[in-house]
Amino acid sequence: MRISELSRRSGVPNATIKYYLREGLLPPGRATAATQAEYDETHLRRLRLIRALTGVRGLSVASAKHVLDAMTEHRTDLHQLLGIVFGIRPPDSGTPDAAEGEAPAGANPEAGALVDAMGWSVSAQNPARQIIDETLRTLRSLDIEYDWEALLPYAELAERTARHDLDRLEAITDPLEKAEQAVLLTFLLEPALMALRRLAQENESTARHGGGEHTPA
Repeated sequence: MRISELSRRSGVPNATIKYYLREGLLPPGRATAATQAEYDETHLRRLRLIRALTGVRGLSVASAKHVLDAMTEHRTDLHQLLGIVFGIRPPDSGTPDAAEGEAPAGANPEAGALVDAMGWSVSAQNPARQIIDETLRTLRSLDIEYDWEALLPYAELAERTARHDLDRLEAITDPLEKAEQAVLLTFLLEPALMALRRLAQENESTARHGGGEHTPA
């Protein structure tokens, strides 16, 4: 396809596509003349992934290029590839063995205890470890007694959610499409998952305390 069709099908303006080509985010098309080239479905999928990384995940163009380069390097290693696009693993983390090291002693101890209790294999670099410890510290600073054990029921739900997420990705064979779907499912679905919790909380409150006054819409 010509660049105009690539733009139409991807929703990315011509000027932006040319910018991605100059910056190396998008590989060159097949030259058909001195100033013309043809593009294929691979370019279309890569453009969609670029949009997911920059628009949904919020990466800069330079960071997106770093992620795309790392994905090319680990194209046949699905575990490493998904870790990179999820934001769990830095693009320059090296080999999977190096990225799977244990967390430094004393770092995020409550998250570490939770991970151990669940029997999870989680990389030391996963930023969720720090988020868990910081959240629990904040709750206790507000006189709310909450520790990692209170998170275990949520961890079990999260495990089921993650299994469902990965099941959806299994049917996709193209690495670029799989990476795009991983980004979209992770970052776009998170607000909806929080919204589901709010709906369920209202429903449970109604069942316990509503006195039968609530009528479902």
